[in-house]
Amino acid sequence: MAISRGHRFPIEFDEAFPQGLVMVGEVSPDNEYQSREDRSAGRPARQRIDEVSGKRQWKVTVTDPSEPNAKRASFEITLVADVQPVPTTGEVLPGMRPIELEGLTAEPRVAGNGEFKYQTYLFRATGFKAVASSGGRSSKQTGEPVAKAA
Repeated sequence: MAISRGHRFPIEFDEAFPQGLVMVGEVSPDNEYQSREDRSAGRPARQRIDEVSGKRQWKVTVTDPSEPNAKRASFEITLVADVQPVPTTGEVLPGMRPIELEGLTAEPRVAGNGEFKYQTYLFRATGFKAVASSGGRSSKQTGEPVAKAA
């Protein structure tokens, strides 16, 4: 049996992002492309709708501290919800906050140009959940003690 193109695989947050994620900036609507003519005519931007769930799409820029390639460490995640999701954590630096996502799915994609192609994933989530622990993962999740800052 073949897996259809665009299939979304459910994945646990800790499995996809073992060191967690850092949200950079704010959650914003994922709007459709608006041509120069539409903007000059004063037409409002339309927010994208998820074709699977029928819910609105939101986007957020994140950084993955476990990604060794600096060019691939920051990327956008699409949030699928009727209303704008609100992060459950406070900022650790201006505009930056640690986050965990719920309802996470991964869709395999090919990225890059010419002979420099590589496999990547398009991540979608349904919202934010409370971060389990600040300062690192618990020993239950990784099997190692949590490093505490002195």
